[in-house]
Amino acid sequence: MVIVLVIMNLRLVVENFMKYGVLICIRCHDYRRQDILLATFLYVLIPCHLVVAYIIELGAAQHAKGALGRLKRSDSAPTGDPFRVSRSFQATWYTIAWAHGINATFCLLVTTYTVYYHIHHPLIGTICQIHAIIVWLKNCSYAFTNRDLRHAYLFPRTPSTIPEIYSRCPYPLNVTIRNLAYYWWAPTLVYQPVYPRTPSIRWLFVAKRTAECFGLGMFIWLASAQYAAPVLRNSLDKLQTMDVASILERVMKLSTISLIIWLAGFFAVFQSVLNALAEVMHFGDREFYTDWWNSPSVGTYWRTWNKPMYHFMRRHVYSPLVGRGFSSQFASAMVFLFSGFLHELLVGVPTHNILGVAFLGMVVQLPMIYITAPLEKMQGVNGRVLGNYIFWISFCLVGQPLAALLYFFAWQGKYGSVSQAKI
Repeated sequence: MVIVLVIMNLRLVVENFMKYGVLICIRCHDYRRQDILLATFLYVLIPCHLVVAYIIELGAAQHAKGALGRLKRSDSAPTGDPFRVSRSFQATWYTIAWAHGINATFCLLVTTYTVYYHIHHPLIGTICQIHAIIVWLKNCSYAFTNRDLRHAYLFPRTPSTIPEIYSRCPYPLNVTIRNLAYYWWAPTLVYQPVYPRTPSIRWLFVAKRTAECFGLGMFIWLASAQYAAPVLRNSLDKLQTMDVASILERVMKLSTISLIIWLAGFFAVFQSVLNALAEVMHFGDREFYTDWWNSPSVGTYWRTWNKPMYHFMRRHVYSPLVGRGFSSQFASAMVFLFSGFLHELLVGVPTHNILGVAFLGMVVQLPMIYITAPLEKMQGVNGRVLGNYIFWISFCLVGQPLAALLYFFAWQGKYGSVSQAKI
């Protein structure tokens, strides 16, 4: 079976070269000087918002130390007048929250506006958006976690609810530039004062992961230019005439190459880049994904393929909502609505086409999760196998190829090709 699959795909490779020739062209891409300059400016500007977050937290820490000192001087325990202290804490948090919210949102708005209106090339715009979204999420986690640590500092409990590892850098000693700088580069979206650390750096390991990243990046570029681009361009007339049968055929044809590109990108980011970064940063937690390809349900896939994002959503969106009395179904819906918003920012803004397809694609995951969840709980393997089939069919045919086709169609209708190569 493996030999048959290899021969079939080799035949497609030969057919592609016979039909289109070599489409790889470095100079054919429309890289504008303005795009490079603005991307560099944004890369330097975005981390400045982390410094602003540090200044905000520094002021909050000073206020917390002053409040605790006043309570001790008045011979009052932190729990002596819980209502007064609680009201003071809430009022302070609202001020800090507004400051953090304005800072983080301004960071994201500036990048989004610049990418949408002034950066033409979608790849450069996507890199800028990814960086801005990551820093935005890190800003949010930094604010929320320090709020919880500040609350525990003013209202200590016995036994303590703070993880034991945090005792190595208790609040407010964690509010330092060095601590924040480590968090900025650490391959995680959830802030902690202390992370598990490795004793040394394996530079050979870093070199291998770096080589994998560059090799896979080249492969993705070649596969996109040589195989994905012709399929996308040949689909434009079918979309214009709404030839449903031909559109379905193009989506199925695109599904193979889009899956290969996605898998290469997944390995490059989650296996190569994050592990190399973790090694350099002595970061001990290396579980960036688990075996999502064996997912018995759609819900399992979303919990396992991107662990940094899953941990952020669970820590700062899902668990707070459930803790405030909302149902788990409502909390899950909020998670996917928020994720849909981020996906639309990540896809629609760099392509200069806010279609809502990426947002809708995330919202549609909710019924898919509810449909496949009972299959995961069935006795025996049949239910889990069926759930895995449903996941792979939706993943390969309905999701990425169709979204890529629609955004490419919108881009071509608005700008024409980003590449000057002829097919």
